Amino acid sequence: MKTKQQLWHATGLNLCLSVLVYAVLLGLLWLAEYLFPSLHGQFLHFDNIAWVVGIPASVVGVSYILTIRDPQNYIGFYAGIVMSVLLGVQFLLQEQYDSTFLYFCVFIPFQIKSILNWSKPVPEEEKNKPFEPEFLSLKGMLLTCLVFVLLVVADYLLATYAFQHNGLCDEIWPKFFNGMLISSSVLANFWLIYRKNDSWIYWIIYSLAGIGLFIIVGNVFSIVLFAFFLVINSMAGIAWVKSTPREKYGWLKGI
Repeated sequence: MKTKQQLWHATGLNLCLSVLVYAVLLGLLWLAEYLFPSLHGQFLHFDNIAWVVGIPASVVGVSYILTIRDPQNYIGFYAGIVMSVLLGVQFLLQEQYDSTFLYFCVFIPFQIKSILNWSKPVPEEEKNKPFEPEFLSLKGMLLTCLVFVLLVVADYLLATYAFQHNGLCDEIWPKFFNGMLISSSVLANFWLIYRKNDSWIYWIIYSLAGIGLFIIVGNVFSIVLFAFFLVINSMAGIAWVKSTPREKYGWLKGI
């Protein structure tokens, strides 16, 4: 069992790594725009306040994911709270009020609950045992899939009638991918509270939905960003699965 000091140290190292990665990424994108004037304004948008706020949100967000790859390290959720605040502000500036509500009123409480759940005192007889994640049961997995579909449909209808005021068949793919983005992040954050491997499945769906959405929107920087999220979320998911004994494979046992 790691000490609290060790957990904070690991979190700090992940934050430094994230800062370094983003510094390199932004540097490469600036260089591309400098060397190829036709690309100017395609990657970097420092005149856009919401975009600027999104940079520290993404940096902290990557350190959050890197940290909670370790199922013992609940300190990462403090970074998750900071990320949620910054993303909530970013979406508020972009007038995306549904996402603003989710980050402030859903994700931050989820992350607080995760801190409380992950930091519970371990019984003396279990202190030397490694933490073993697990998959949902078949019933839990199917119920979660149903909730995912219902959330996508609900967000699609909300975007159509409450925010965009257009027809059901207008802008189908942007609304669909945005619904997937929101519903997958809700379920990913929820199942992290209980340390379920299924959380990473929804983080991967989140990353793929973000890539699809921003390909349609034409935001090259966000495409690169979500491709990076896809890589680190996949790595984190693989790390958790490797720590899972076969008897805790849940709905995967029969495959």
